[in-house]
Amino acid sequence: MPIRRLAFVLVDGFALLSTAAALEPLRAANQFSKQPRYEVTLLSLAGHVATSSLGSPFETQPFDAVPLDFDLIFVVAGGDPKRLNHPGLMAWLRRAGHAGIALGGISGGSVILAKAGLLGEHRFTVHWHHYADFDVLPGTWLLERRLFVIDRDRYTCAGGSAPLDMMHALIARDHGTPFAQRISDWFIQTEIRAADAPQTAPLSPRYDALPRAVTAAIELMQTHIADPLDQDQIARLAGLSTRQLQRQFRDSLGTSIMQEYRQIRLETGKDLLSTTHLPLGDIAEMTGFSSQAHFSTCFQAAFGETPSRWRKKAGPDMSGPAVSKEG
Repeated sequence: MPIRRLAFVLVDGFALLSTAAALEPLRAANQFSKQPRYEVTLLSLAGHVATSSLGSPFETQPFDAVPLDFDLIFVVAGGDPKRLNHPGLMAWLRRAGHAGIALGGISGGSVILAKAGLLGEHRFTVHWHHYADFDVLPGTWLLERRLFVIDRDRYTCAGGSAPLDMMHALIARDHGTPFAQRISDWFIQTEIRAADAPQTAPLSPRYDALPRAVTAAIELMQTHIADPLDQDQIARLAGLSTRQLQRQFRDSLGTSIMQEYRQIRLETGKDLLSTTHLPLGDIAEMTGFSSQAHFSTCFQAAFGETPSRWRKKAGPDMSGPAVSKEG
């Protein structure tokens, strides 16, 4: 795989812990490889130096003085990001998005992406301190109270130590779970939390005590909802043959790889039906189904009723604000 180029736009007041938790796994990935796997560029609004919440200076380049040839750009922000008023940065981020560059937000960075109009029709998360910002920002937001969310070309996480978990998912997708596990072990990250782990409460016991490869496969599924992987890709990234992984799924969960994957995607669709006003066709696309009809057929088989009937019983008040806040 060619080297991936990542940029981090550090907004003054960014949290040092969040930034280190995002950068260090990438450094370790390069250290453990015969050749570099990630190239990291630090950017800031004024250029030359960005100052963290602890006053630590980071050498940077001005964001508008570098070519837009990155694979992924993260915005890292703390403090009160909704007050940031920087038309140049917003325009630059929109150009990046239009050029097909993936975008991410760390801690309060998602607020800035939202202000730039770059989170529409994408599931995302943000640090819990900034949940209320989306009550006042105009727009329809698919905000989820999770550690991190990877939805197609949007990568968002809660900050704090959550970037460690998100970077584990990113590296596992790029280079396989065994390689990503080496990096987690290096940082004594004895528990890798799943994407859907809440920010302030323990995980659901649903997936406790599973074989490592099955857990790795489920993590890959949870971070590829709208763009599903096939079972051979999942097995390769989890470090097993498809046959071996299939056997482990049958033994530990009583289901096949793709049956479990479909259930995870359908559960996401059910959440979107319950918490948003999105049309069924949009929900089908966001959960990786080929059509609204396919989604509806699978939904009814799994839950015993059509998506429309489910929404009538459990959906949002259609007169209220279209903001999702999953617990």
